[in-house]
Amino acid sequence: MARAPLLQLSDIALTFGGDPVFSDLGLVIQQGDRVALVGRNGSGKSTLMKVMAGLVEPDTGERIVPPGVHVGYMEQDPTMAGHATLGDFATSGLPEGESYRVEMAGEGLKLDLSRPVETASGGERRRAALAKLLAEAPELMLLDEPSNHLDIQAIQWLEEQLVETRTAFVLISHDRAFLNRLTRATLWLDRGEVRRQEHGFTSFEAWRDKVWAEEDDARHKLDRKIKAEAKWAVEGISARRTRNQGRVRALKALREERSAQIRRQGTADLAIDTGKASGKLVSEVKDITKAYGDNLILKPFSMRIQRGERVALVGPNGAGKTTLLKMLIGQEPADSGTIRLGTNLDLAVFDQSRAQLDPDATLWESLTGDKALRVQGRGGDQVMVRGTPKHVVGYLKDFLFNEQQARAPVRSLSGGEKARLLLAKILAQPANLLVLDEPTNDLDIETLDLLQELISDYDGTVLLVSHDRDFLDRIATTTVAMEGDGRAVIYAGGWSDYQAQRAEKLGAEPAKAKSGGSGSAKQASRETGKPVAPAPAPNGLTFTEKHRLEALPAEIERLEAEIAKLEDFLADPNLFTDQPAKFQKASEALVQRQQALGAAEEEWLELEEKAAQ
Repeated sequence: MARAPLLQLSDIALTFGGDPVFSDLGLVIQQGDRVALVGRNGSGKSTLMKVMAGLVEPDTGERIVPPGVHVGYMEQDPTMAGHATLGDFATSGLPEGESYRVEMAGEGLKLDLSRPVETASGGERRRAALAKLLAEAPELMLLDEPSNHLDIQAIQWLEEQLVETRTAFVLISHDRAFLNRLTRATLWLDRGEVRRQEHGFTSFEAWRDKVWAEEDDARHKLDRKIKAEAKWAVEGISARRTRNQGRVRALKALREERSAQIRRQGTADLAIDTGKASGKLVSEVKDITKAYGDNLILKPFSMRIQRGERVALVGPNGAGKTTLLKMLIGQEPADSGTIRLGTNLDLAVFDQSRAQLDPDATLWESLTGDKALRVQGRGGDQVMVRGTPKHVVGYLKDFLFNEQQARAPVRSLSGGEKARLLLAKILAQPANLLVLDEPTNDLDIETLDLLQELISDYDGTVLLVSHDRDFLDRIATTTVAMEGDGRAVIYAGGWSDYQAQRAEKLGAEPAKAKSGGSGSAKQASRETGKPVAPAPAPNGLTFTEKHRLEALPAEIERLEAEIAKLEDFLADPNLFTDQPAKFQKASEALVQRQQALGAAEEEWLELEEKAAQ
């Protein structure tokens, strides 16, 4: 006998005084579902989740939850009025004797439950809401960006809890690795419509591109039909005194159908100009240390950063990543040691607190209020964008804001919209050193993809702090791991490379001790902060090479897809004459990806041959 759904929405319509957010929307959540809810920033994902939770009443339609089913909801900005501490809030409503569940969740999420509510940060409040939800163990969990403000260790702990739970859940997240591991189905919210696919997030992008291609094909056929019918309507007048009114009405209906089609939201127009090149040396620190009272942040640490490097800083919350980042760019002094910056540095900083944005200023003022961005003598309606004056509304549209939002206050924006506004602000100015402190929080997947492509094509230097493992793997060429007790260790590559090298290093050290080998190599590692890789085996692959061989097919597939998209883009015969700058950039990108594909294929062949030995 079929079991009743945990939640059902039927014919839901919702309007906030303007265009409809949803119309005739329906969905069903079954027992055991593990669903990713995806969509662009501003598409209504959080609003839909609040409708599912019963917190927002739709204009029309029905929400059905069977008796005895508890739907739990973790919101992005939880209200904690009436509670003294985070622990008081998290344990409220739990049966007596089950507060240990909150304590277990608090430990995994690295949350101080004794923290007073009034002094708790937004991230701590969200972790308390998450601990409360996990402790309650409802039949259905609705999780809105649960991994935001968690460090990688806490994200991995949460992953394990969700892997092991029997509770159904719907999950909104920008973290690809998180979504890939946890989800078995996908709800795609696009232009007020929800589509469902019985596959996890790993296949979402291929599905989305297929749907969009089918839409484009159908729209193209409809346009051709309208054109043919319009031609008949005009030319038929001279051949007949009376037109076929049925065909005229059909033409009108076709035009109404075409005008009613909602165009897909575009992608943000991200670009950055490096301006003048920096010197070859960007930053060099020697034996720098840092402590705040008894709290040791950094033991003696040395590093040299060259122009063009992409350096990622990773580690638990509170380990000192942002402090080290500020020291590397000369914004924070060291207690001891030396900091030397290179020449001709033009800095652009994306800070995790979005402190550069005044919540009471409008979006217009956020861009034109900065003297470096304002075009003098133009009435404050234009900004300098990479050396060229541009109207502020047009520039905001490049970042997916509409004209009405231009005069709205920053505080009215969602987290993703604030991130896009800050990107608009910092990318307007030439910069050859890009500093990104938690840039991925609240950004949608498509904007993250664009930011990754921007950084990949960027000629300058990038310093990055992030807990997004997939983003780190795509961007970083060097990883600095804050490993506790003030230790900062340098590894080559991104997050997966760091994990593989660290595991290889830890596995190799006991073997050296067992064989009676010298400890000088380990000592050198402690003194320099750099790992010492073990010698490769005489035959076969090392651990790192094996990991690389497994990763290469996906990289080759990604490069082939990017090459195909660029070739389609360059196939437009009018592109060279109408948009020569875009033609030049796309041509250069195509050559770069073709070269990268050739190198990746050659590397795969070499590793395959070595593996067969």
